[in-house]
Amino acid sequence: QQRGLPRIQGHFEGRKATKRTVRACAAIGIEVLSLYAFSVENWRRPHEEVNAILRLIATALEEELAELDANNVRFRASGRLVELPEYLQQILQKGEERTADNTGLILNLCVNYGGRAEIVDAARNIVARAAAGDLDPASIDETIFAQHLYQPDLPDPDLLLRPGGETRVSNFLLWQVAYSEVIILPVLWPDFREEHLADALVEYSRRQRRFGGVTAQQ
Repeated sequence: QQRGLPRIQGHFEGRKATKRTVRACAAIGIEVLSLYAFSVENWRRPHEEVNAILRLIATALEEELAELDANNVRFRASGRLVELPEYLQQILQKGEERTADNTGLILNLCVNYGGRAEIVDAARNIVARAAAGDLDPASIDETIFAQHLYQPDLPDPDLLLRPGGETRVSNFLLWQVAYSEVIILPVLWPDFREEHLADALVEYSRRQRRFGGVTAQQ
């Protein structure tokens, strides 16, 4: 909008930023990269924009899947996937199946995702198990709850990057980012480059992660 271009042009440029970021993370040995591609709230956007975004996600994955696989990237998709168009569900499943045996970077693409929705869905599954007699309610703790999230085997993020200068988490991985380091970046996502990632990692390396405790010096 700042450049007088259609909104969808920003999404196309965002795809390029995504590709750059995935390549950079894979090259430096990042274990897991979770990207917010489409939120449960994004359905409120104009119909044409929603359709364009979903088509762009499908097209991008279709075109980039061979490179992801060749670079040992393992693809995952998180969110209320059954609510997505069938064509998108199919390509997301294809991406997961083709890269299932890869052992490098895990690319977790959050599509039709919301942090609150994930917590609600986990609670529903736990209630269903308890009602069926498969789970003792008294045994439910943080570990049990986390096992019912969309990707229970993925570690909590060490670092949350927020582009665009926004200072909110926007319903992203609410459970998982409880102790993540947060870095706010003024650069808009379509302009995000490898050097922005490198600068953020340098800043992260200066942080002291105490998880509610104290450092050894204290």
